[in-house]
Amino acid sequence: MEPRIMFARLMMLAAFACGIIGLVIGIVDRTWKLGVTGWFTGGTLLALLTLVVLADEYFSRRQSS
Repeated sequence: MEPRIMFARLMMLAAFACGIIGLVIGIVDRTWKLGVTGWFTGGTLLALLTLVVLADEYFSRRQSS
């Protein structure tokens, strides 16, 4: 497996974990440093970076074949 695809999958897992943490914080209704918005924003940024890495890999494979 390509290292970029593995890295993208790990980033997507981290994005999913950030979303879960954000949900837990929202349900528990505690004040954390990053807060609910911070965790969701971090997860969204990781998911966006993952899509960029996967798109780059897709277009490079498509161009080479």
